Amino acid sequence: MSAAELQCVSPVDGQVRVRRPLATPAEIDAALSWARDAQRVWARTDVGTRQRIATAFVDAFVSRRDAIALEITWQMGRPIRSSPGEVRGLEERARYMIGVAGEALAPVRPEPKAGFERFVRREPLGIVLTIAPWNYPYLTAVNSIVPAILAGNAVVLRHSSQTPLCAERFSECFAEAGLPDGVFQHLHTSHADVERMIRAVDFVAFTGSVDAGRSVQRAASERFIDLGLELGGKDPAYVCEDADLGHAVANLVDGAFFNSGQSCCGIERIYVHASLYDDFVEAAVAEARALRLGNPLDPDVSLGPMVRASAADFVRGQTAEAVAAGARALLAPADFPADEPGTPYLAPQILVDVDHGMRVMTEESFGPVVGIMRVRGDDDAVARMNDSPYGLTASVWTADAERALALGERVETGTWFMNRCDYLDPALAWTGVKDSGRGCTLSRIGYESLTRPKSFHLKTETS
Repeated sequence: MSAAELQCVSPVDGQVRVRRPLATPAEIDAALSWARDAQRVWARTDVGTRQRIATAFVDAFVSRRDAIALEITWQMGRPIRSSPGEVRGLEERARYMIGVAGEALAPVRPEPKAGFERFVRREPLGIVLTIAPWNYPYLTAVNSIVPAILAGNAVVLRHSSQTPLCAERFSECFAEAGLPDGVFQHLHTSHADVERMIRAVDFVAFTGSVDAGRSVQRAASERFIDLGLELGGKDPAYVCEDADLGHAVANLVDGAFFNSGQSCCGIERIYVHASLYDDFVEAAVAEARALRLGNPLDPDVSLGPMVRASAADFVRGQTAEAVAAGARALLAPADFPADEPGTPYLAPQILVDVDHGMRVMTEESFGPVVGIMRVRGDDDAVARMNDSPYGLTASVWTADAERALALGERVETGTWFMNRCDYLDPALAWTGVKDSGRGCTLSRIGYESLTRPKSFHLKTETS
């Protein structure tokens, strides 16, 4: 591969699916200059016009549903039966943010004061750089792109080299919607040239690993710009003794293995009350055995390949290390014929007899493996849930809402669920604590990160 070329190698068959030239430094500088000029004009466009264009963008995107879903499957390996859900998710989030934009961006007016006109206006920041990953290539990107544009910013998207077509679809749909040229652009760049872009923009919205997030923060450290960092997770679940067993099992197995476990907010640790533990483990194993691993283009396949062989080998290593330390693996890879060492195709795995001395219970796996531990009660569960450098989401499974709320106040997390997991409600702030990042997207609150307050203090009477 040329140093100046991007290649997307499909995990489905190991073949190169997409080749694109990387932007040169001169092309990057020209794109950022164009964005700066376009944003100054776009900032003067009324919110209603922005909402109409954003709605037209969503309509254009949804009209491409089948083609977009197929591209997702080929680029990163998600089963074709699931890929259309990403189109639905983008539509849900974008339409919600469009709907609340008028209220969220309206001037804030304090109580009237005689002789004065006073208000705080939400001003756009300028250029927003969105750096998006491959695992949910549209859902991670839309969280910042649509609200940033609605807020009057220009956006430059640098997408993962694994999913370059996603960046191009954003551009196509915004163009079809009538967004003025330059307000949204995508660039295929090297990692090194991302720093060049960070030095010229006004906000960075990054989704990716903790180590990559630290690199982004270092690149921005000499500038007074804000960052939105959505990083890793090791998201836990606590199944109480009064949980609906069938509901908990079905949803937690899905939360652990959907997208081959390649989700920042996927379930990676499950703590089950001792009284329900044996029944939960038995049912979870049966649920997981029903998964079908194979070619994701087959509509009957529910578990596709991981993004690359090295990612699968990492999970295999975590699992082998845990077993060597005393854990028991309850699923036989032989029951999943497509599983093959050295390839991205990896069978799901459930581990018991695990503890927090094992990497599989403390280090992000980002793959189809989950450890299940027995706990004595609420205090034990909360202590184990909080024993992590991460805090993106966590969930409790119980029939008692008051108990759920009380537990949620004690767990260190950005989102607390009761009787569900692995879902983003666009009306709620999407955020993390500890090494899961900082900043916020979605909800009305999400607009605060993409704007700055500007106060107007007018003395209207001088006598």
